[in-house]
Amino acid sequence: MGADPGSFRDPSSRVVLEGRRVVRLLDATAAADFDALEASALFADATAAGTIVGTRRLDDVPADAPPGSWVAALEHDRIPTISYPYEWSFAMLHDAALLTLDLTIRALDEGLITKDATPYNVQFVGAAPVFIDLGSFERLTKGEPWFGYRQFCEQFLNPLLLQARRDIPFQPLLRGSIRGVGPSQTVSSLRLRDRLRPSVFTNVSLHARLERRYASAEGDVRSDLEQAGFGPAIIRAQLRKLRKLVSGLDWKAGASTWSEYSDRSHYGDEDLQAKSTFAREVAGQRRRAQILDLGANDGHFSDLVAPDADAVVAVDSDALVIDRLYRRLRERGERKILPLVLDLVDPSGGIGWRNRERPAFVERVEPDLVLCLALVHHLAITDTVPLDEIVAWLAGFGAEVVVELPNRDDPMVQRLLRAKKDRTFERYDQAIFETAVDDHFDTRARVELPSGTRTLYHLSPRAARR
Repeated sequence: MGADPGSFRDPSSRVVLEGRRVVRLLDATAAADFDALEASALFADATAAGTIVGTRRLDDVPADAPPGSWVAALEHDRIPTISYPYEWSFAMLHDAALLTLDLTIRALDEGLITKDATPYNVQFVGAAPVFIDLGSFERLTKGEPWFGYRQFCEQFLNPLLLQARRDIPFQPLLRGSIRGVGPSQTVSSLRLRDRLRPSVFTNVSLHARLERRYASAEGDVRSDLEQAGFGPAIIRAQLRKLRKLVSGLDWKAGASTWSEYSDRSHYGDEDLQAKSTFAREVAGQRRRAQILDLGANDGHFSDLVAPDADAVVAVDSDALVIDRLYRRLRERGERKILPLVLDLVDPSGGIGWRNRERPAFVERVEPDLVLCLALVHHLAITDTVPLDEIVAWLAGFGAEVVVELPNRDDPMVQRLLRAKKDRTFERYDQAIFETAVDDHFDTRARVELPSGTRTLYHLSPRAARR
């Protein structure tokens, strides 16, 4: 039994992994809180709707559980692929924020509250946000505020505001600090007219002033709030105002480097058809547990292979492309394809406590098929990654690979080479690529597209995964 590295911060509840099972251990306080949650209409309704992770009680605490005062245990449905907010698009973080607020508002009606409000409490099953931290729900105590407010502002509201109002990407900010974006940092980046909007002034500008003024203040805040008559009605009003503010935020980006790439004008119809057929036939050779689509763009190939997979992870470095893909998947209720924002040259590493609290992306995916289509030439020429390094990277997944290599005569390769000082770029060579392939893979199929400028390979790994 292994502990989830991100689960240690709540002393009353701990998540452990028992093989493929996800088990939550509860002490007496947490068990009583879960009793109240389980008896509520919120739990039944949200579980049925899929907005709270499927959860069952276990008869006993596992014998090999880590030390602790555990009195009860739960088993959660396993999330197909764990992702983090710095890998989400704007609409994904936005939906996770609204889910957090909606569940907290509903909890108040049941005499419950969420003790925290972090996006790490939410995961995505395909394009559907799911609240996974049932240990966050606790019984409401008279006179206590919503302790998740500051966390919600720093990890949800402020990042969304910066991207919606100033077009500042939140992903690097959340990746740079697990705590999120503070009010002072947010205020300094907003225009004056945005700072003075009533809802923004209350939750960001005033928050920043109070933070500076009372940073070193001491006192019994809980007692003061109780004497002032603080109660559920005030919390509910606060939550509803936050929801109105968040609902009104949108990212109105017009275009990006690859957002108009989905017209696939660089392909002839015959090439695209041949490439689609090749990918679909390889995927369909057997049932796939997880397919990883690298450089997924508009998700065309993710859609093609999804019928043969339990889960598909579609990654692209272009946040606008992924945002559009997510919105399209959300509209159709997709729960199989997970779109993520990821720079493959600089992917998410381990962050948080001991760099293990939030594991690296490569530690969270277990593909048995990797699609690497229309990508190698960008990595090799634009990002100057040697071809043998790209092949070794693909081999590191320990999975079958469908990879596309445009040759030097390909129009897109010529376009990329024109942007390089060394336009010959001798390292970009099909023979070098195929020699590297032979070092790591067995080639099961090799097909030249009708245009004659691109080759597709179906590769099988020779060595075990990492």
